[in-house]
Amino acid sequence: MGQQAVNVVVPADFTDPRRVGLRASRPGYFLWCGYRSPAGPRAAEGNPAWPAGQVPGYRAHVEEIMTAAGPARVVFDQPGGGAPSFLVVLTHGAGGTPDTADVLAVRDAARELGAATALVTQPYRVKGARAPGSAPKQDAAWAEVVEVLRGETARDGARLPLVQCGRSNGARVACRTARQLGAAGVIALAFPLHPPGQPGKSRDAELRGAGTSVLVVNGDRDPFGVPEPDEMTSVVILPGETHALSRRPAAVGVAVVNWLSVLLPPGGATPRIPRLRA
Repeated sequence: MGQQAVNVVVPADFTDPRRVGLRASRPGYFLWCGYRSPAGPRAAEGNPAWPAGQVPGYRAHVEEIMTAAGPARVVFDQPGGGAPSFLVVLTHGAGGTPDTADVLAVRDAARELGAATALVTQPYRVKGARAPGSAPKQDAAWAEVVEVLRGETARDGARLPLVQCGRSNGARVACRTARQLGAAGVIALAFPLHPPGQPGKSRDAELRGAGTSVLVVNGDRDPFGVPEPDEMTSVVILPGETHALSRRPAAVGVAVVNWLSVLLPPGGATPRIPRLRA
């Protein structure tokens, strides 16, 4: 069954990360998703420090990966009791760090499904700059980091399925580089569809150019706008959330678990990736 174009609204009174109603934009399509452990996304709440709050059984280390733009800092985690089933590489927005509640909620959700995870501070932030500068240079540095991580997690020469995740500007990077890096999917948190108050300056082409499955999670009060779903893009809208996506990270985690469970079925099955856009 092909992936549905889903526009999901999570109820404003949602508090339980184990249960959420998902309403598709197609009439008659209704789904309840279950979350296996409330210790996953909920673990990110009230715990902004990283790499603290480790999931039991995970091993973490910090490394620097040199790129043409300078060193990137990576907090890398993988299951201690077995091989990871896929790799999730996550990054921050412009001027930020990868310790925001929404990014950590994605990390913890991915861990619950057996992923190796890497929180990446991009080279320009390691240097202390707040603006990313040239998009081509930023994308090139990101690609260097991801290639190193894919090499480190390969098993018998076979690379793990890759999911890229970023928030805001980092979501743009994840989308722009997904095709080049062969990503199985992209998680775009607070994708900045356009500058505030300037809908004519759309970045929609970056989102549609990912060439693979994309999960967008945005707040309904985001001044940067909210993308529309299509056959490759599922959109989750969180009521009451702004661009920060900081109020209910557990809801972010539930959306991610549901989407990843379809994209990357348990048991090492082939990722369910729709046909790439030309």
